[in-house]
Amino acid sequence: MTTTLNRDSAVPLYLQLADELRTKILSGEWQPEQRIPSENELNQIYSISRMTIRQVLGKLVDEGLVFRVHGKGTFVAQPKIATRSPSYHGVREQLEQQGYSTRTELINSGTVEADARLARQLDVQVGTPLHMVERLRYAEDTPISLHKSYVPVRLAPALLDHDLTQQQLCQVLAGDYGLDMVYVHESLESLTPTPSELTALRVRRGTPLLLLEQRIKDASHRLFEYTRIKFRGDRVRLEFDYDLSALGTTKKRQLAFS
Repeated sequence: MTTTLNRDSAVPLYLQLADELRTKILSGEWQPEQRIPSENELNQIYSISRMTIRQVLGKLVDEGLVFRVHGKGTFVAQPKIATRSPSYHGVREQLEQQGYSTRTELINSGTVEADARLARQLDVQVGTPLHMVERLRYAEDTPISLHKSYVPVRLAPALLDHDLTQQQLCQVLAGDYGLDMVYVHESLESLTPTPSELTALRVRRGTPLLLLEQRIKDASHRLFEYTRIKFRGDRVRLEFDYDLSALGTTKKRQLAFS
């Protein structure tokens, strides 16, 4: 490994080292899942204190370029897939547009009765029959998201007769039942995977998940779907775009400081 740090430069050495290591990752010189040199090895190569090296590696961890495994070392992270909320386009559609091969696995489906939480989310009575569909989404044979959706049976009686591994749920609801997504309420938070999710998503213990919850209404403001999507935080980055051009200056300031 060659060193390119300039000790006469006005740029601090830790920034130079961060750029050096970042370049090795982004250029492909260091491949995903490859173990990079340890703090001791980097100290010998660059003659920089271990404290500084630890600071640099922490910065790269924060950037999502590397990850640490206790007792084993620091490894190059898999590049993250940039995707927008499924409210804009289905996850599968977005992945395929980016050139990823995809597949969907049906984990579970059936009819359940709404408990208090589901009744509140779908604005129905407790005990209302709901379709439940749980699917696992893959990109390049790697599981990246777990989808669990609930739809009132009376609104889509034969929903479970459809092949929801080949067809997107939103397309079936719109095309066969006239349930078009018009209004969507979303919430986003991080959470720790359960043991079953660790297995299904093939993630390490401690890997964060991004939980996107959606309550979806049609043009008449009727709630017809409640969905929980758990994305792998180490493989997916959610992006959101907003057009504030139609808002007045006062409203923009309220949003900025709310």
